[in-house]
Amino acid sequence: MDNEAGKLKFVCSLITVEDIKKSRDFYENVLEQKVEADYGENVSFGGFAIHLRPHFQTLIENKEVVVGGNNFELCFEYDNLEQIVEKLKVEKVKFVHELREQPWKQLVIRFYDPDKHIIEIGETMEYLSFRLYKEGNTVDWISKMTGLSREFIEKSVNEKR
Repeated sequence: MDNEAGKLKFVCSLITVEDIKKSRDFYENVLEQKVEADYGENVSFGGFAIHLRPHFQTLIENKEVVVGGNNFELCFEYDNLEQIVEKLKVEKVKFVHELREQPWKQLVIRFYDPDKHIIEIGETMEYLSFRLYKEGNTVDWISKMTGLSREFIEKSVNEKR
């Protein structure tokens, strides 16, 4: 969509929360996300933001805001998932599921934030390529299983060695 003002630009996903301080603490301290801007009722982490539900509701003409719909997730990447699982257990986070392999072989975990939004953390595709190669799989097999290009896999393997 082009117009005189320029191209349409995606800015971020926004989720509503009941307790802005509790949610900010969760994202900032548990998931180690850096706050880019704090506007009181709205805190931006870059790529996503949290917004105080009652305030957000006034912005959408007091329409209902449904909590815990299991229809949206925020996705993060991290290569040491076992370390994250242990940290989340210490924080008593409720898991959707612990470490699980996706059909394309990527390892992921899913859990709920304080407002029952699903959070996914998966290994990077670069690390996935390296891990599968290190397990003795060929580049062709990895490409077939993951859908990643041979070039991407070879570059990932060479960079991680």
